[in-house]
Amino acid sequence: MQVTPLAPVALSAAQPVLQTARLRLVGNNPHLGAAVADYMVLNRAHFAPWDPPTPPEFFSADGQTERVLQGVAAFARGEAFRYWLQPLEEPERVIGSIHFSQVARGAFQSAALGYALDAAAQGQGLMHEALQAGIAEMFSPRVNLHRLQAAWQPSNLRSGAVLQRLGFVQEGLALRYLFINGAWRDHCISTLLNERFEAPSAWTAAEQG
Repeated sequence: MQVTPLAPVALSAAQPVLQTARLRLVGNNPHLGAAVADYMVLNRAHFAPWDPPTPPEFFSADGQTERVLQGVAAFARGEAFRYWLQPLEEPERVIGSIHFSQVARGAFQSAALGYALDAAAQGQGLMHEALQAGIAEMFSPRVNLHRLQAAWQPSNLRSGAVLQRLGFVQEGLALRYLFINGAWRDHCISTLLNERFEAPSAWTAAEQG
C-alpha cells in the first residue's frame, strides 16, 4: 500500500504532527506521559528481547513524562526527532513510536532510526505507513538529512523485512553491538540514502571561495 503523508501541521516547533491514512504521528508533548507509560507497560514482555535494560521507574507515568520532556528539548535543538503513533480513531492512545536520534550535521547529515509497535497492532502495515511518513519528513527540505541508519538483530526478521520494503540496504553486521536481554547482541546495519538531498548553501559558497 502506497501512503502519501499529508503536510505536517505544527503544534509548535517541538510538537509537530504528521498524518497518514490511519495514524497521527505526534511529537513529544508532556501530556502524553501517562499514555506512553500504559503502552510501555502493556508491551514490556514484547519489547524485552529487542530493547536495552531499563530501570523500573522507566515504566511509570512520571518516568515517561520526564522522557517526553527530554524529547521536547532534543527536538527543539534538532538533535533527535521522536514521533508517537496514535490511531486516528483513538487519539488518546499510543500504539508505537519512531525515533530519529543521534542527528549529525556537517559532512555527515545522518540519523539513527529506531521504531517499535504495540504487539496487538502488528501485521497491519502500520509501521510501514508510519515510517513512510517519518522518512518523508526527515528527507524533506525542512530537515534535509542525507542518510538514515537502522540496527536490528538478525533474528528479528519482521524488522528486517520492514526496512527492506522501505528501500533500506543492508550494509553489514556489527558484532556484539548492544547489550540486550542479558547478552551482547550482534546487529545488522541497514541504511537509506536521500537521493533528493539539498546541499547546504555554505557548501556551495566554500567551493566557490
